[in-house]
Amino acid sequence: MTPLARLLSLPIKGYRLILSPWVGYHCRYHPTCSQYALEALEKHGGLRGGWMAAKRIGRCNPWGQCGHDPVPEPKSGRKGRDA
Repeated sequence: MTPLARLLSLPIKGYRLILSPWVGYHCRYHPTCSQYALEALEKHGGLRGGWMAAKRIGRCNPWGQCGHDPVPEPKSGRKGRDA
């Protein structure tokens, strides 16, 4: 994981540890938005993975879609290049 991705993952891990048990597990997508964000940061680096996570969180609303939405695989030669 790139240094920027590692830094961006800290608030997500904090949310999963502290807030998620209190608000419950009611995500409209599988994997959950926090798991998607961590996977996107790991696979795509800080900039692209952070952008993908932000777009996913924006889609997670009562009027949005639901279902299986996995993190796309990185295109060849892009993994971790955007730190």
